[in-house]
Amino acid sequence: MEPMNKLKIALIQSDLVWENPIENRNRFQKKIVEVSNDIDLVILPEMFTTGFSMAPKNIAETMDGATINWMLDLAKKKNCAITGSIIITENNKYYNRLLFVHPTGKIDFYDKKHTFTLAGEHEVYTAGNKKNIIDYKGWKICPLICYDLRFPVWARNTENYDLLLYVASWPKPRIEAWDTLLKARAIENMSYTVGVNRVGVDANNYEYNGNTVAYDMLGNCLAKNNNTEEVSLIIEIDKEAQNKIRNKFRFLEDKDKFEFQ
Repeated sequence: MEPMNKLKIALIQSDLVWENPIENRNRFQKKIVEVSNDIDLVILPEMFTTGFSMAPKNIAETMDGATINWMLDLAKKKNCAITGSIIITENNKYYNRLLFVHPTGKIDFYDKKHTFTLAGEHEVYTAGNKKNIIDYKGWKICPLICYDLRFPVWARNTENYDLLLYVASWPKPRIEAWDTLLKARAIENMSYTVGVNRVGVDANNYEYNGNTVAYDMLGNCLAKNNNTEEVSLIIEIDKEAQNKIRNKFRFLEDKDKFEFQ
């Protein structure tokens, strides 16, 4: 696949049907089909087939399950990559796993490192321990999940990535932190940064008000969707423009060196 200087992305914010993968796939299918055919990447929220459930036993899928096959089929038909997280079971463990499905059929994935202790996620899901920088159309993409946003060291741009993305189920009472931290991650990493959140009320009566957003490498807001369920929020990002800013200011060259323990 030839490298591309520009990347066109659809950020799809949606309400979710609690623990109902079939219905959620059907809903997202309609939204993705409506996206124009020149989109390079579609981003869906965290646990987009179930909502943020702590009861994975009957809803977890395998890496050759229905949702992955659905993503593979759609990515091929739309000729774009599709990403978002779902509940995966593997080796008798459960993971909150972000899947990045390429139109070629290649699958990259990232397991959420910072499980959300406030909801007991750490008691149910196995935490990941590896950052995965995905190469797509010549772009280096760093995918992270929800609570990871609160931990800037994990997101630190030591790999010279071009795009930082978060998928989330981030509730309304803490949405100010979502907005603030996403902007901070963009500025400190000099990287395009997007966050895709859900809307609606889940079975635990938690309300989500979206605020799906995209920032450029200086923290300027490129687009934002508040509490509405539109088909998608479309952005186009430009790697050459980002590199010009990086070369002009060179802030990343002064970053601290560190090791994870």
